[in-house]
Amino acid sequence: MKDKLQELNDKKAKAHLGGGTTRIDKQHAKGKLTARERIHFLLDKGSFEEIGMFVIHRSTDFGMEKKQYYGDGVITGYGTVNGRLVYVFAQDFTVFGGSLSETHAEKICKIMDHALKNGAPLIGLNDSGGARIQEGVKSLGGYADIFYKNVRASGVIPQISAIMGPCAGGAVYSPAMTDFTLMVEDTSYMFVTGPNVVKTVTNEEVTAEELGGASAHSTKSGVTHFTAANDLICIEKIKQLLSYLPQNCEDKAPKLDFTPGNEVREQLMDIIPENASQPYDMREVINGIMDEDSFMEVHPDFAENIVIGFARIGGRSVGVVANQPYYLAGVLDVNSSRKGARFVRTCDCFNIPLLVLVDVPGFLPGTDQEWNGIIVNGAKLLYAFSEATVPRVTLITRKAYGGAYDVMNSKHIGADMNFAWPSAEIAVMGAKGASEIIFKSEIRAAEDGAAILAEKEAEYAEKFAHPYRAAARGFIDEIIEPRDSRAKLIKAFAMLENKVDVLPKKKHGNIPL
Repeated sequence: MKDKLQELNDKKAKAHLGGGTTRIDKQHAKGKLTARERIHFLLDKGSFEEIGMFVIHRSTDFGMEKKQYYGDGVITGYGTVNGRLVYVFAQDFTVFGGSLSETHAEKICKIMDHALKNGAPLIGLNDSGGARIQEGVKSLGGYADIFYKNVRASGVIPQISAIMGPCAGGAVYSPAMTDFTLMVEDTSYMFVTGPNVVKTVTNEEVTAEELGGASAHSTKSGVTHFTAANDLICIEKIKQLLSYLPQNCEDKAPKLDFTPGNEVREQLMDIIPENASQPYDMREVINGIMDEDSFMEVHPDFAENIVIGFARIGGRSVGVVANQPYYLAGVLDVNSSRKGARFVRTCDCFNIPLLVLVDVPGFLPGTDQEWNGIIVNGAKLLYAFSEATVPRVTLITRKAYGGAYDVMNSKHIGADMNFAWPSAEIAVMGAKGASEIIFKSEIRAAEDGAAILAEKEAEYAEKFAHPYRAAARGFIDEIIEPRDSRAKLIKAFAMLENKVDVLPKKKHGNIPL
């Protein structure tokens, strides 16, 4: 046994030096960390306990019995991140390209079982060429075992996937079913079929980076939630993300010590422009309300007309969903609805309260949106909010028009507390559009139609383009000055801390997918 341990330690040492008995590809030579280095930087010093270090594959085809390495291309175990228990696996590209074999999959499944039984987050550091083709269906079965356990763990424990190298074919579906996916720029990619197959089937010329690199998936597909310039930054983002998440679905979201002080934020008074058509950056509102430097945006480069992310207010971890007037006027479309719905459900899974900031003129019109399913995708966001049982607080900063007002966590779909700034406009549509419809005959009959339209527009705005009618009906709980928003929201979330809301008994809902 001593000889085996010594041999293993020698292999570890060589791996750290970039050598050893296995080949290292060009990407690793350009600065990618080894699997063990990644675990070293992720976990607290001295906390890692490895499981299955002596596992070797059982394949005897194609001379594989002569090529056996301890661990079989994946390092698995547990440790702590900032003192909190986590389970981790890190695929080792230097062993058979990190390819997944039957025993490789068994090691990952064992760690997943431990994480689920003990209620702790699971972190996967993916760097694999895919299924080990020498093993045939056994490796495919291994992937299926992992997928099944991903689903069993979904909503029970946080699952985080970091793509730190290739991830192709069936391998992409495990990260896709986890809660968050991170990718490293220039050294990682994800796709179901690679550039060569794409060229053969569709005759398209495309590189791996263009097809499935970090930029493609963070801006076009929305598959990845975060990108990082290198492995170390990716690992730091994982640690930051974990700080907002509980250990499991039965824990409450983390809460930091907080001493109340002067919570008035004067900078919020000057954010909303006088011209209702002029955009502003909703991130300024978020940063003005939240604890300093606490906002961690999720999906920052995808569907930019909605902003989502984690933050802290009064030390409490909350999920933020906010329309972004700075991009497409903050309208809801197919991608922003999907993006928001997924995040709302993630927060609801893990008992993270929701703050919704509203400035939405409606849904984006057009054939492109209709043909791509804005109806069913908009319904996803509506469904997600209606289903959520965590504390839900809404603040309307400016426009809240039409069906989008309903969808964005209105009182009517179960929001707990709804606030509005005096600048809020809650109506079926904007004053001009509404006047053109309501007073169509009068405007057409008038000698000066433009003057009549302006008069009727002002009349409509006086009646409806404000939050007071909604407040009179109880749809808005309080109209507050922008400077007081932080103080009001801190109190609201404190009041809702022990909220209990039980859904009707059922197997599960049928969200419009």
